[in-house]
Amino acid sequence: MNQPKQQQQPPGSEKELTPKADHGETSYQGSGKLAGKATVITGADSGIGRAVALAFAREGADVLIAYLNEHEDAKETARLVEEAGRKAVLVRGDLAEPAHCRAIVDRAVREFGRIDVLVNNAAFQMTRDSLEEIPDDEWDYTFKVNITAMFHICKAAVKHMRPGSSIINTTSINSDKPKPTLLAYATTKGAIANFTAGLAQLLAEQGIRVNSVAPGPIWTPLIPSTMPPEEVESFGQQVPMKRPGQPAEVAPVYVMLASDQASYISGARIAVTGGTPIL
Repeated sequence: MNQPKQQQQPPGSEKELTPKADHGETSYQGSGKLAGKATVITGADSGIGRAVALAFAREGADVLIAYLNEHEDAKETARLVEEAGRKAVLVRGDLAEPAHCRAIVDRAVREFGRIDVLVNNAAFQMTRDSLEEIPDDEWDYTFKVNITAMFHICKAAVKHMRPGSSIINTTSINSDKPKPTLLAYATTKGAIANFTAGLAQLLAEQGIRVNSVAPGPIWTPLIPSTMPPEEVESFGQQVPMKRPGQPAEVAPVYVMLASDQASYISGARIAVTGGTPIL
């Protein structure tokens, strides 16, 4: 079944999304896997980030919700976290600014005293049909938000992370199967895969695990706000399962990687792609 044709202004909002995405609001049940953990999630206002925030909270974690400017979506994520009985901290700002990346970490440390789990999830993308159509500043901005911000946040955060802590980076099936009309985005996602693999080795002696999750087509506001309506309509039909995934179907992987049960998992890239393999 296809989605209706639709278009939003970037970065998109959950309110305008048709059909509504499932973040696990009525389905996710926690079992204390992250009890007492202090967590930071970028891009947590909507989509995968919201689903991860909800799951983390229901597993017993406090959550710092970093977002760009989607106030209503961010407030709803905070409501879901607080409804689960956990602390929600909202931090607005642009990850393209290194100072803001460091400010997120500083705020988390002030609120929680430490960071146990860092999820680098925020991303920017835009569809362009040719190389010539990609504006120079858009290329640079995509790299600043998608990969350079990870460097700045991780560099600031690790000094506040204890052995057993976890960093989880959101890459994409595009890291393995780049879509040509998402050239800048796909290129950053390949960089994230390599950044994760290298950082896992670099931080192993400190007892900090680093992994990445590679989603396939997941139904979030990013899709209608960055793709033409005809692509939105057929979004997800190209994978073996013939449908887009829901954010709620991705979040459990982040929970597993954040939990102490994943104590020997580091340097991994886990596919959540509806049946499409990645190498």
